Amino acid sequence: MPHRYLTALETPSVEAAQQEYGSHTAMRRLIAGWDTDAELGEDEVAFLAERDSFYLGTTGESGWPYVQHRGGPPGFLKVLSAGLLGWADYRGNRQYVSVGNLRSSAKVSLFLMDYAQQRRLKILGEARVVDARRPDAAALVADVGMPGYRAHVERVITVEVHGYDWNCPQHITPRWTQAELTPVLAKLHGELADLRDTNRRLRRELAELRGGAAV
Repeated sequence: MPHRYLTALETPSVEAAQQEYGSHTAMRRLIAGWDTDAELGEDEVAFLAERDSFYLGTTGESGWPYVQHRGGPPGFLKVLSAGLLGWADYRGNRQYVSVGNLRSSAKVSLFLMDYAQQRRLKILGEARVVDARRPDAAALVADVGMPGYRAHVERVITVEVHGYDWNCPQHITPRWTQAELTPVLAKLHGELADLRDTNRRLRRELAELRGGAAV
């Protein structure tokens, strides 16, 4: 079947731009044979489980796109099934721009970054907003909840995946989170402490050999 991610983006205007800038033929060769059933594979599921943030793109009645940063503990974006994502939407600044936009259009774009490994995953889908106060929402709220995370869940947002694509790593500047750096820095701090202890011991031994006071 056609690659659904590309079907959503390869509009006449996009193809016209590719023709204008000379990339249309190369793009046709690149995507020849690509296909997807819009179900996430093992690599995508593992990647999502490690993410602590993503960017969500929506569009409202004005036609202006809106990009929102969503963050939480690693794995807060849940893979509910091979073709369905979901996350708990907590009470925040109460602007409700993304939530309002979804009442106009369910189409969304998710952009997920792994700066340390220079990877990015793009997902297109259709979103559904489920009010957490609904009696029949309890099971879904439990599915997307994060144990020990006390923020108030106002709603659950699910995304039916229509397509996805991995982007090239070019120009992704490697960055590391505090959690990623902690074990590395802990090892360095330990080695530094050992070196300081060794230095003090050697200074004492040298002082004793010289028959004088410790320097």
